[in-house]
This record gives sequence, structure tokens and C-alpha cells, in this order.
Amino acid sequence: MKTGILLVNLGTPDSPSVKDVRKYLREFLSDPRVIDTSPLARWLLVNFIIAPVRAPRSAKLYEKIWTEFGSPLLLYSTRQEYRLAEKLGNDYQVELGMRYQNPSIESALEKFRSPAFRKIKIVPLFPQYASASTGSVHEKVMDIVSKWPVVPELEFINSYCNDSNYIHAFSEIGKKYKPEDYDHVLFSFHGLPERQIKKADAGDHCLKENCCASLGDSNAFCYRAQCYETARHIARNLNISFEDYTVCFQSRLGKTPWIKPYSDVVIEELAKKGKKKLLVFSPAFTSDCLETLYEIAVEYDALFKKYGGEKVQLVESLNDHPLWIEALASICKN
Repeated sequence: MKTGILLVNLGTPDSPSVKDVRKYLREFLSDPRVIDTSPLARWLLVNFIIAPVRAPRSAKLYEKIWTEFGSPLLLYSTRQEYRLAEKLGNDYQVELGMRYQNPSIESALEKFRSPAFRKIKIVPLFPQYASASTGSVHEKVMDIVSKWPVVPELEFINSYCNDSNYIHAFSEIGKKYKPEDYDHVLFSFHGLPERQIKKADAGDHCLKENCCASLGDSNAFCYRAQCYETARHIARNLNISFEDYTVCFQSRLGKTPWIKPYSDVVIEELAKKGKKKLLVFSPAFTSDCLETLYEIAVEYDALFKKYGGEKVQLVESLNDHPLWIEALASICKN
């Protein structure tokens, strides 16, 4: 008997063509957990505004990061799949699925439809829980498996924002850049609309002063609080003092309020204060992708220089680093 391990990442277009990028955006943004408005408003917004307008621009950006092996996110996610399988051994079978596009979650789960699998463990490649990412993955898996005649034992990994092995892996990657040589360190996480944070807040605790100063029962499912928790642990590992780092949030979309502070605003302010060198971690991403390789490494670097800074240095993501594979193996076994 084996345990099936389903690794799930967000997804990527099949190619950097406008057609494939538009297809990806439509599937991604049509998810009710991603754009949590009424079905009609979401359909109109995605099909008549966002996808038509953003697809040509996004396609040009994807072209800039595309490799001979395809999308960096798919490349590194596939390497994680193979190397984790080697690490776990014959008692496990590892399959990769993307929440949007290919390889699909359904195609990956289909490989576990056998009496040989007594259990399937779902491991989203998102360290911090959010309804729009991890929650969406869990919902999709349950929707697929609920239609099987025989439903196996399922185990869902919710988050691992302060997992010691995950923290150690990111810290070791960051250590080689010598954070002490930089004027300031940023922990830039993917943003979310504030309304999604409030929906997950059962105790009216979130988005208030010092609400993310610690992670506990009152904010256990708060994405923003989990991001701050991750940053605290990495900073502690690297001896980065509280006044020398800032937690911020990138990649906002639309005009509604998103969680603050915004990464681009923080970078502009730091440049105006005379900071010259910034080191940027992006611990919400376990594989490098458009948001790290272009938004941070290119756009934020240009923004920083525009206001007098000299260099924004991206700390690459976990990708297929051996310590990250060790961390994944530990998460899968425990």
C-alpha cells in the first residue's frame, strides 16, 4: 500500500502567447475564491475587462522570463515533484497538479485511483493559507474526489508558515546574500483584498493595530498574520533586527483596498529616505515565477532606482534546493 502525495501549485499559461495567457487568466480569475463578487459581476469583469486588457501585456512579461524548458514555475514545480519522489522512496507516489491549466489536479488525482493507495495527502505549495490559494485547491480536490465510487482517506495540509524546515531552507538561501550588507530587507508577499481577510476573521481581530504582532488562536487563519509570522522567523534566523526589515504585499489588482503596506510604495519611500541597497525575500512563493523574476527583480529594481536607490536584490525562491526538498519530505511524512 502506498500514500499518494499531490503537490499543487497555482498554475501557468501553456505558452507566453496572448491566446494562452488569456485562457489562463480567464480560468484563474473566474474562480469564485479569487474574485469573490457576484457570479455576473465576476463574469463581466473577467471576460470584458481584465482578460482582454491584461492578456497582451502579461504575455509580453511572460516572454521575458520564459525558458527553453517553458515556464519557470512549471519547471521548478516539476523538479520538486521528481526530487521529492526520490527522497520519499517506494512507499509514496508523488504527482504534480496545477490549480489552473496543466497538468491539472484532476489528471494527477486520476493516478491515485487504485486500491494500491490507502491515503492521499494534498500539499499545496503555498506556505501561508488563503482562501484564494490553499482554500481553492482543497475545494477543487474535494469536488473531484467526491464523485469517485470509492473515496480514499484524504489529508489536507493547511499551512506551514512557521515550519522549522521551511524557514531554515529560505534562511539558508538568503544567508549567501549577506543581509547585513544591505540598508534594508523586505519580505514581500503576494497581496489579497482586505475583504478576503475580513471574511476569514471570525473574531473581529484582523486589520487592526498590531493585529499581526503574533500568530495565535484569534488569527490562526489570517493570511496576513501568517506572512508576518514567516518573516519574523526568517529574520530571527538571519539576525535581522526588527527595525531593519519591513513586511509588505505586492501584485494588487483593481481599485478596492488590498492588505498593506504595498511593496511598491514601501520601496519608493525607502529610496526617498536615502536607502541604496535593498534585499527582497518573497516567501509566499516556493517556485520563482512572474511575480519574483519580473515584478521584484525588474520592476521594483527600476522603481527603486527612479527615486535614488541603487539596487533591489531578489533572494531566489526555494525552487529545487535540497533543503526545501527535505522540508517537503518532512511535511509529507509528519
